[in-house]
Amino acid sequence: MKIDFSDYALGAGAATDLVNTAPAVRSSGEILAAPAALAQFLAEHDLHPDAVKHGHRPTEEDLDQVRTLRQEVRTILEAATEEDVVNAANALVARAAIGPSLYHDATGRWQWCIATSANASLADELAVLMGTGLLGALRTLSHDRFRHCTAPACNGMFVDTSKAGRRRYCMPGICGNRRNVANYRARKLTDTEGAPEGT
Repeated sequence: MKIDFSDYALGAGAATDLVNTAPAVRSSGEILAAPAALAQFLAEHDLHPDAVKHGHRPTEEDLDQVRTLRQEVRTILEAATEEDVVNAANALVARAAIGPSLYHDATGRWQWCIATSANASLADELAVLMGTGLLGALRTLSHDRFRHCTAPACNGMFVDTSKAGRRRYCMPGICGNRRNVANYRARKLTDTEGAPEGT
């Protein structure tokens, strides 16, 4: 697997989404309940690790290792200091990284990348991708972009890689919509309670 240094949003986004598959975050329970769910996670993120090429599918062992990685990544997102983030993310990268090296991108420009070793496990390839993404986000955007979701009763976390840096929810389509619906209902209730009788 080849990981482009300049595309830190890919790794940081995959790290965010992996953390938010945990049962402690999702009321629907464990999202990565089976190897097929892990394969779906990879497909949804357009990730093509070498460990699952040529018809190979994630195994139960892969699933267990990725769930362990999920907790390690959450610990990085919760880290109190930049140094803690750097040390832990560097450890993820060191698991299976080879490089750095240069390659030509689709436009013919030279780009820095890290490759993963040929015998790396699926979890180790993801660790390199996510570690690189988290380091890139920290360096480019700052530690302030590692955040807890602001939705009530949500235990999710995320790295805000948006340009404006105003993201508030770990899963905007879920947590953000719930918050908007709750606010709408509260306004309607207030409007109804404040309306004169007979209107």
